[in-house]
Amino acid sequence: MNVLIIGLGSIAKKHITALQSLKVDAEIYALRSNLNAVSEEDVENIYDLENNTVVFDFAIISNPTNLHYKYIEKLARRGIPLFIEKPAIHSLENSKELVQLIEDKKIVTYVACNLRFHPCIAFLKKKLEIEPLRVNELNVYCGSYLPDWRSGKDFRTIYSANASMGGGVHLDLFHELDYTTWLFGLPSKSKSILRNSSSLEIDAVDYANYLLEYDSFTANVVLNYYRRKPKREIEIVLDEDTLTVDLIKNEIKNDAGEYLFQAIDFSVKETYLLQLEYFIGCLKNNQVPMNSFAASVEILKICLNDE
Repeated sequence: MNVLIIGLGSIAKKHITALQSLKVDAEIYALRSNLNAVSEEDVENIYDLENNTVVFDFAIISNPTNLHYKYIEKLARRGIPLFIEKPAIHSLENSKELVQLIEDKKIVTYVACNLRFHPCIAFLKKKLEIEPLRVNELNVYCGSYLPDWRSGKDFRTIYSANASMGGGVHLDLFHELDYTTWLFGLPSKSKSILRNSSSLEIDAVDYANYLLEYDSFTANVVLNYYRRKPKREIEIVLDEDTLTVDLIKNEIKNDAGEYLFQAIDFSVKETYLLQLEYFIGCLKNNQVPMNSFAASVEILKICLNDE
């Protein structure tokens, strides 16, 4: 199996580690723009797609978000299945044309939202499918401190802090909108507030608040870059109980403080392995993966407040 990596940053290295952990017979290639680029162990650098003779089984797109469109288009025209790091693209400009190209070329795509493989999310997905829970309100919160994200780097220089590079908390923490709509479906209406007025003083969005309207309840999704102590929780308000899902502690409790679910030894790093295993399994078994490029664009419309 030949795998092409576009972008060799921290997220790409997680995917490479996952590939190696799966012990699949994979030759890994990285497309590099700099002839003096440092080589990674067990990864072969290539510098030209046009004259390349390697036949790739799939490509992982994990470069800065503002460059995704360019490489999705290039690789789709070559008929290469695509594993695309979230968010799929940073702007909806010409997205219809890209969706059509992928459809015309019959390209297999998967947008990598790894929290779909978090055991708490998987537990909720199954519970909602088999139990007729009457949801009255849904509150989703994710906040952390951007300066702590990349140790040893000035946080203002990384893509997350720069709108021109496709940064912003609404795009970085796209997971929350993704798993909300995966669990409960697309809302009938949505509103949002996107701001960058915090003490971080960056030009990318550092606060996002989404109000999603469903037939019988409303969901509130809040994201930020400036919370010192990280918090990632889902609160599901039911008729006679409230479920609190802690995605950092990997646990779900009810109002009485009783555990409905725990995954004590689980690490979020495992989600990268699980989703890559899932995608490779889809390719081997000729199955259509969930969360295609087209499906993820529908969620992106909510994210970018462009319905």
